[in-house]
Amino acid sequence: MVALPFFSTHRTAKILLGIVIIGGLFFVTFGGSASRTLWTFEWPRTDFDKTSIDYSEIMSGGPPKDGIPSIDNPVFGSIAEVGDVVEASEPVVTVAIDGAAKAYPLAILMWHEIVNDELNGVPISVTFCPLCNSAIVFDRRVGDQVLDFGTTGKLRHSDLVMYDRQTESWWQQFLGEAIVGEMTGTQLTMLPVRVEAFSRFVERHPDGQVQLRPGGFRRNYGGNPYTGYDTSSRPFLFRGNFREGIAPLAYVVAVGEEAWSLDLLQQEQRIEAGDLVLSWEPGMNSALDQRAIVAGRDIGNVIVQRRVGEQLVDEVHDMTFAFSFHAFHPDGTIHQ
Repeated sequence: MVALPFFSTHRTAKILLGIVIIGGLFFVTFGGSASRTLWTFEWPRTDFDKTSIDYSEIMSGGPPKDGIPSIDNPVFGSIAEVGDVVEASEPVVTVAIDGAAKAYPLAILMWHEIVNDELNGVPISVTFCPLCNSAIVFDRRVGDQVLDFGTTGKLRHSDLVMYDRQTESWWQQFLGEAIVGEMTGTQLTMLPVRVEAFSRFVERHPDGQVQLRPGGFRRNYGGNPYTGYDTSSRPFLFRGNFREGIAPLAYVVAVGEEAWSLDLLQQEQRIEAGDLVLSWEPGMNSALDQRAIVAGRDIGNVIVQRRVGEQLVDEVHDMTFAFSFHAFHPDGTIHQ
């Protein structure tokens, strides 16, 4: 099966019409839930009898399976090698494991959403869903298996639905949980990472490696195809309720079932909640504001840590949007 979005191979315009070709026959679908019957042609290895969700919640995001291509063999350079490409205030996802550190620019993740990689012997998937600003890194190991991930072209609650190439089960990026197929109910381990300005990565890890822009793809690296998204009034391709008292696209810093608005954190600059310590400093561009990421307004750097004895240790968290947090944690708390 080949699915052809009517407007674009990326999620840059509202998908009003999709054309699906199966065995020479044309099927027309209007933006909304795709048919499970049609999915089985595209996904013959996926066990659609196993799921933890209502299939009506899944929408086409526009591109077909792997239409937004993951990067499976990322190439890295030293900080000196990328000094004239990555700007100091540009956002990067930074991962550190036992002294080794890598930075993954959102300028690249914006167009690929998934990077399958390995760091210090740990297989990881670095993921970014621009529609809910969720940058989450997973350990790719499940039992004795090492999974690698691609994009389904589907969304649930406006969040990326991934799939693993070993079983072709579908996974919710926001939760790291398999929601369709053989692996349904399996949970990936999230790693504590930071989304920070490149300059801060350089300060913390002067010997770190930085992902280089890949060749072979016609992509506007450094560009933002969702211009003005994080100041818009409504999220893209989302059906659901909004949390009262906070704008749907307001940034929140989420730790499990609890979140703090970015406005509050910017005002306080440091918040302590039990053994959690959240801090904010200026200096990082929004990736979802201006047409060029480096021209985005300053939304600052967020650090979330937990007290362990006398030390502060980085904690798993996500700086996402209020609507996304509410969709996946409807009973969760947002502090404003």
